[in-house]
Amino acid sequence: MQSAWLLGTTAVQEHALATGKVILLETARVDPRDLLRGDYLILNYKISDVPTNLFSPPVTKDLPRDTKVFVALAPATNQFYVVVKASTNQFVPAADEVLLKGRSTWPRWNASTNSIHVEYGLERFYVAEGTGNPTGKLTAQVVVPASGRGRVKEVFVDGKPYAEAMKDAVR
Repeated sequence: MQSAWLLGTTAVQEHALATGKVILLETARVDPRDLLRGDYLILNYKISDVPTNLFSPPVTKDLPRDTKVFVALAPATNQFYVVVKASTNQFVPAADEVLLKGRSTWPRWNASTNSIHVEYGLERFYVAEGTGNPTGKLTAQVVVPASGRGRVKEVFVDGKPYAEAMKDAVR
Protein backbone atom coordinates (compact mmCIF):
# COMPACT_ATOMS: atom_id res chain seq x y z
CA MET A 1 0.00 0.00 0.00
CA GLN A 2 2.84 2.40 0.88
CA SER A 3 4.63 1.62 -2.38
CA ALA A 4 1.44 2.22 -4.36
CA TRP A 5 0.96 5.58 -2.64
CA LEU A 6 4.58 6.57 -3.33
CA LEU A 7 4.39 5.52 -6.99
CA GLY A 8 1.01 7.23 -7.41
CA THR A 9 2.29 10.50 -5.95
CA THR A 10 5.34 10.38 -8.22
CA ALA A 11 3.19 9.60 -11.26
CA VAL A 12 0.86 12.54 -10.54
CA GLN A 13 3.80 14.97 -10.16
CA GLU A 14 5.53 13.73 -13.32
CA HIS A 15 2.27 13.92 -15.29
CA ALA A 16 1.81 17.54 -14.17
CA LEU A 17 5.36 18.41 -15.25
CA ALA A 18 4.96 16.64 -18.59
CA THR A 19 1.57 18.07 -19.56
CA GLY A 20 1.57 21.52 -17.95
CA LYS A 21 2.14 24.84 -19.70
CA VAL A 22 5.69 26.15 -19.28
CA ILE A 23 5.89 29.85 -18.42
CA LEU A 24 8.69 32.26 -17.52
CA LEU A 25 8.47 34.48 -14.42
CA GLU A 26 10.61 37.40 -13.27
CA THR A 27 11.95 37.14 -9.73
CA ALA A 28 13.68 39.01 -6.98
CA ARG A 29 15.60 36.96 -4.43
CA VAL A 30 16.66 36.58 -0.84
CA ASP A 31 19.31 33.93 -0.20
CA PRO A 32 18.96 32.13 3.14
CA ARG A 33 20.55 28.94 4.36
CA ASP A 34 18.74 26.26 6.32
CA LEU A 35 21.10 24.30 8.58
CA LEU A 36 19.03 21.12 8.20
CA ARG A 37 18.12 21.31 4.51
CA GLY A 38 21.05 23.21 3.02
CA ASP A 39 21.08 26.10 0.59
CA TYR A 40 17.98 27.36 -1.12
CA LEU A 41 16.71 30.45 -2.81
CA ILE A 42 13.61 32.32 -1.75
CA LEU A 43 12.09 33.60 -4.94
CA ASN A 44 9.81 36.60 -4.75
CA TYR A 45 7.92 36.97 -8.01
CA LYS A 46 6.62 40.13 -9.58
CA ILE A 47 3.28 38.31 -9.81
CA SER A 48 3.24 37.93 -6.00
CA ASP A 49 1.88 41.45 -5.42
CA VAL A 50 -1.48 41.41 -7.19
CA PRO A 51 -3.09 44.86 -7.68
CA THR A 52 -6.57 45.01 -6.19
CA ASN A 53 -7.97 46.57 -9.37
CA LEU A 54 -7.37 43.23 -11.15
CA PHE A 55 -9.72 41.35 -8.81
CA SER A 56 -13.20 40.38 -9.90
CA PRO A 57 -15.29 40.75 -7.78
CA PRO A 58 -13.44 43.86 -6.55
CA VAL A 59 -11.26 43.72 -3.44
CA THR A 60 -11.03 46.98 -1.52
CA LYS A 61 -9.03 45.84 1.51
CA ASP A 62 -6.64 43.09 2.53
CA LEU A 63 -7.80 39.49 2.34
CA PRO A 64 -7.66 37.21 5.39
CA ARG A 65 -4.55 35.03 5.53
CA ASP A 66 -4.76 31.79 3.48
CA THR A 67 -7.62 32.97 1.29
CA LYS A 68 -7.50 31.06 -2.01
CA VAL A 69 -6.56 33.34 -4.88
CA PHE A 70 -6.73 32.44 -8.56
CA VAL A 71 -4.76 34.52 -11.04
CA ALA A 72 -4.78 34.52 -14.83
CA LEU A 73 -1.31 35.03 -16.29
CA ALA A 74 -0.63 36.12 -19.84
CA PRO A 75 2.65 36.70 -21.67
CA ALA A 76 3.85 40.30 -21.75
CA THR A 77 5.90 41.76 -24.57
CA ASN A 78 9.14 40.75 -22.79
CA GLN A 79 8.27 36.97 -22.74
CA PHE A 80 7.55 36.99 -18.99
CA TYR A 81 4.05 36.25 -17.75
CA VAL A 82 2.13 38.90 -15.80
CA VAL A 83 -1.14 38.94 -13.86
CA VAL A 84 -4.07 40.10 -15.99
CA LYS A 85 -6.97 39.01 -13.76
CA ALA A 86 -7.47 37.72 -10.23
CA SER A 87 -10.30 36.38 -8.12
CA THR A 88 -11.04 34.57 -4.89
CA ASN A 89 -13.30 32.31 -6.98
CA GLN A 90 -12.01 29.85 -9.55
CA PHE A 91 -12.64 30.92 -13.15
CA VAL A 92 -11.81 29.80 -16.68
CA PRO A 93 -8.91 31.78 -18.17
CA ALA A 94 -8.88 33.01 -21.77
CA ALA A 95 -7.20 30.85 -24.41
CA ASP A 96 -3.84 32.66 -24.19
CA GLU A 97 -3.83 32.74 -20.37
CA VAL A 98 -2.71 30.33 -17.65
CA LEU A 99 -4.58 29.93 -14.35
CA LEU A 100 -2.32 29.75 -11.28
CA LYS A 101 -3.57 29.01 -7.75
CA GLY A 102 -2.19 30.73 -4.69
CA ARG A 103 -3.03 31.89 -1.18
CA SER A 104 -3.02 35.31 0.37
CA THR A 105 -0.30 35.70 2.97
CA TRP A 106 -0.30 37.56 6.25
CA PRO A 107 -2.18 40.80 5.89
CA ARG A 108 0.22 43.24 4.31
CA TRP A 109 -1.88 45.95 2.81
CA ASN A 110 0.30 48.00 0.53
CA ALA A 111 -1.48 51.36 0.31
CA SER A 112 0.99 52.77 -2.20
CA THR A 113 0.34 50.00 -4.74
CA ASN A 114 -3.07 48.77 -3.54
CA SER A 115 -1.99 45.16 -3.86
CA ILE A 116 -2.52 41.81 -2.15
CA HIS A 117 0.53 39.60 -1.52
CA VAL A 118 0.01 36.05 -2.83
CA GLU A 119 2.19 32.96 -2.47
CA TYR A 120 1.96 30.20 -5.06
CA GLY A 121 4.12 27.46 -3.54
CA LEU A 122 6.92 28.42 -5.94
CA GLU A 123 8.91 30.50 -3.50
CA ARG A 124 11.63 27.99 -2.50
CA PHE A 125 14.19 26.43 -4.82
CA TYR A 126 16.77 24.11 -3.24
CA VAL A 127 20.29 24.18 -4.68
CA ALA A 128 23.59 22.39 -4.21
CA GLU A 129 25.50 23.27 -1.04
CA GLY A 130 27.62 26.37 -1.37
CA THR A 131 25.71 27.68 -4.39
CA GLY A 132 22.93 29.59 -2.62
CA ASN A 133 24.23 33.09 -3.25
CA PRO A 134 24.32 33.77 -6.99
CA THR A 135 24.94 37.15 -8.54
CA GLY A 136 22.98 38.18 -11.60
CA LYS A 137 19.38 38.31 -12.72
CA LEU A 138 17.28 35.34 -11.66
CA THR A 139 14.32 34.08 -13.66
CA ALA A 140 12.21 30.99 -13.09
CA GLN A 141 10.73 28.56 -15.57
CA VAL A 142 7.50 27.26 -14.07
CA VAL A 143 5.22 24.46 -15.25
CA VAL A 144 1.52 25.08 -14.65
CA PRO A 145 -0.70 22.02 -15.19
CA ALA A 146 -4.49 22.16 -15.55
CA SER A 147 -4.79 21.90 -11.74
CA GLY A 148 -3.23 25.38 -11.43
CA ARG A 149 -0.59 24.22 -8.95
CA GLY A 150 2.66 25.39 -10.50
CA ARG A 151 6.07 23.78 -10.03
CA VAL A 152 9.47 25.39 -10.56
CA LYS A 153 11.12 23.51 -13.41
CA GLU A 154 14.34 25.53 -13.64
CA VAL A 155 15.91 28.71 -12.32
CA PHE A 156 18.19 30.72 -14.57
CA VAL A 157 20.97 33.15 -13.67
CA ASP A 158 21.47 35.70 -16.43
CA GLY A 159 19.78 33.29 -18.85
CA LYS A 160 21.90 30.23 -17.96
CA PRO A 161 20.50 27.23 -16.06
CA TYR A 162 21.30 27.63 -12.35
CA ALA A 163 23.66 24.63 -11.99
CA GLU A 164 25.63 25.64 -15.09
CA ALA A 165 25.88 29.29 -13.99
CA MET A 166 27.13 28.28 -10.55
CA LYS A 167 29.77 25.94 -12.07
CA ASP A 168 31.01 28.86 -14.18
CA ALA A 169 31.07 31.10 -11.08
CA VAL A 170 33.32 28.63 -9.19
CA ARG A 171 35.89 28.51 -11.99
